[in-house]
Amino acid sequence: MTISIWRYSHLALAVSSFLLLTLTSVTGIILAFKPITQKLRPYRVERFADVTLAQTLPALQKNYSELTKLSVDVHGFVRLQGNNVKGDKLDGYIDPRTGEVLGLYTGKSAFFEWVESLHRSLFLHELGRFFIGLTAFLLLLIAVSGTALIVQRQRGLKRFFTRIVRENFAQYWHVVLGRLSLIPILIIALSGTYLSLERFGVFGKTEPTPANIDLDTVKDAPKRKLADMPVFQTIRLADVRSIEFPFADDPEEFYVLKLRDRELTVNQVTGDVLNETLYPTTVLLANLSLNLHTGRTNTIWALVLALAAGNILFFIWSGFAITLKRRANRIKNKFGAGESRFVILVGSENGSTFRFARSVQEQLLQQGEPVHLAELNQYTTYPKAEHLIVLTATYGLGDAPTNARQFASLLEQYPQTQPVRYSVVGFGSRAYPDFCQFAFDVNSLLAQQPWATALVDIHTVSDKSPAEFGLWADAWSQQADRPMPLADDLRHIPTALTTLTVTSNTRTAQPDGTFLVRLRPPRRQRVTSGDLLAIYPANDYRERLYSIGRLAEAGNDDLQLSVRLHPGGLGSTFLHGLAAGQTVRARIVDNAHFHFPRKAPAVLLIANGTGIAPFLGMISQNKANVPTHLYCGFRQQTSFDVYRASLDASRQSGKLTSLHVAYSREGDRQYVSDLLTRDADQIASLLTSNGVVMICGSLAMQRDVFALLGTICQTQLGQPLSHYQAHGQVLTDCY
Repeated sequence: MTISIWRYSHLALAVSSFLLLTLTSVTGIILAFKPITQKLRPYRVERFADVTLAQTLPALQKNYSELTKLSVDVHGFVRLQGNNVKGDKLDGYIDPRTGEVLGLYTGKSAFFEWVESLHRSLFLHELGRFFIGLTAFLLLLIAVSGTALIVQRQRGLKRFFTRIVRENFAQYWHVVLGRLSLIPILIIALSGTYLSLERFGVFGKTEPTPANIDLDTVKDAPKRKLADMPVFQTIRLADVRSIEFPFADDPEEFYVLKLRDRELTVNQVTGDVLNETLYPTTVLLANLSLNLHTGRTNTIWALVLALAAGNILFFIWSGFAITLKRRANRIKNKFGAGESRFVILVGSENGSTFRFARSVQEQLLQQGEPVHLAELNQYTTYPKAEHLIVLTATYGLGDAPTNARQFASLLEQYPQTQPVRYSVVGFGSRAYPDFCQFAFDVNSLLAQQPWATALVDIHTVSDKSPAEFGLWADAWSQQADRPMPLADDLRHIPTALTTLTVTSNTRTAQPDGTFLVRLRPPRRQRVTSGDLLAIYPANDYRERLYSIGRLAEAGNDDLQLSVRLHPGGLGSTFLHGLAAGQTVRARIVDNAHFHFPRKAPAVLLIANGTGIAPFLGMISQNKANVPTHLYCGFRQQTSFDVYRASLDASRQSGKLTSLHVAYSREGDRQYVSDLLTRDADQIASLLTSNGVVMICGSLAMQRDVFALLGTICQTQLGQPLSHYQAHGQVLTDCY
């Protein structure tokens, strides 16, 4: 498969660093619990943030004979080194307000020290630190490239956190957890990279210059108590890193205070600040990076880091699982492009569409047909091709997948020299506004080719639904006159069929063979006009689908089918033979993409023949009286008579705004397209105002209507028809 530069970069970076990433992630998870275990120790006192040096230093001076060093760690534990009043050495944690010893210092945990050394340098000293720093930088690049892929996938930065289509476990959670842990991972990578660069002196000197005190200027008066010295009154113990005490009472011995942002030298007699050195920015950034990278200052942040490190391990596994799945989609062909009657072209960004394409390929191969499977970017001349099947997803803002971006130019470059019948299936999710946009674009491109003829109307499959793909397979099978059962891994086998009772059947067909059948389900069903009824006339896999019209005025749950009797027709013959009281086992197929759009400002319905069936139900269910216009075509008036009474009643009740009927074999001998041409301005206005056009009926009618709508959209609206199809303003259900 063709792979985008971002995806290739993302994969290459992950492959090159996954061993070290795994090691640093595992050790990172362990080290994240180091500050948590430290926080649990009982050495922090209440209201620690309010304690000043003016409170602490006098208490220490009173309780200890010699003070060497005081340090405050990131957890707020105060450690004192010195001698007590008895002269015994002390190295322990104290209460800074009283000087009371809370516990002895026992040293660092050997286990955490070992893990930390492994995490920082792999026990290889400076060489190891280099590799760890490089790994942090690669993690940063992986996060950036992954972010770019999510932005592409979600069709823009503004949609970064919108719903993710669940394709499979690894891919779904790879994206979902990637978004949730992006910020922590970026912080881990940035801080780790900075700490490594700082370690190798890339930013220059990172320690302040030692204070140079002119001893001749040091004063020995006025003498102040520690509690009265202004500098100690204003400095909180929480801002102190360490204090080095004077060795003697000599004024030339000083207090050296290392704070969070600066270092002070203080006269022990007068309390004067002899020197103040601000830490360079590099030191502050290094401390900030260390805090962020380790979580040592905040327990919650430490837990977040542990989860982020755990997610990195999951990303390594899921990323390779996704890659291996894509590699499994490598194309294998038994027949070459030049010898195949059937050509299947696939557009897919992540490879999932290939599963459906291989299913079709296998079915045709089992029937002994020469079939060739390729990517859309591999399109070329096919001298023996009779059928072209395109299965494609959409990527980005209605864009082509990476392996299909060259199709438009290749189609122009390599015209076929013989007639070819084509069919397009679009894969996507209705959660996105540009649902199957690229598939509609491909369908429009093929419709413009003089050598190409549509075998069936374009079909769309949302969220890789086997049922929706089965609708295309059934329609294609009927038109191509060859079986196309779903493969076992795609087959949507109904777990239970509903038994419906025939309440009426005209059985006296109109001149064009039309008859009406009403069926009553055993209980109230969640079904609406536009859904499909699937029947199995021969009690085998051969499924036949009929559009349902649900008539509100019937006062019951009857479903109405409008059927044309075809000589030898499997489904129509079966239905025509049913009498009132008989039963039929079937299933109701949700056809949500062809439901009446109740939020649309206006709806235009276009039908011919039995395609009017779902529209009868939609009109009767139009309780909100949405402006609705019906354009329909029949051979003779007698063909229309069976629907006349229902439509007249709907017009009187306001459910149907206008009715336009064309008769092709009597009167002015018009077709539906003639009526639409007459009202082209109104159609353009309806589309401009976000109105919806719905088409149901024969493919021949649909082709004519599409040609007309395409002209209206291009000349009056400046947009291709595919734009309105992708945005749900042109809906079709034609066979």
